[in-house]
Amino acid sequence: MLKMRLRRTGAKKQPSYRVVIAEARAPRDGRFVEIIGHYNPLTEPATVQIDSERAREWLRKGAQPTERVVRLLKKTGVIES
Repeated sequence: MLKMRLRRTGAKKQPSYRVVIAEARAPRDGRFVEIIGHYNPLTEPATVQIDSERAREWLRKGAQPTERVVRLLKKTGVIES
């Protein structure tokens, strides 16, 4: 099963994340299929940039978003509350 989840990047104690499509069994920072956006929680307000067309296409194909990614998708307007 494919999942939409966050992949950690950035230096120690300065995390930033990429929103990726990955196999559910792959490690958090391991193999992925596609990068569809990024998230930086350290900026004020937090920076969220997601390619909405690609996200909707992956959702139609059956990719399951994690809880955090669902919140980000709602924040960017990809899915409705």
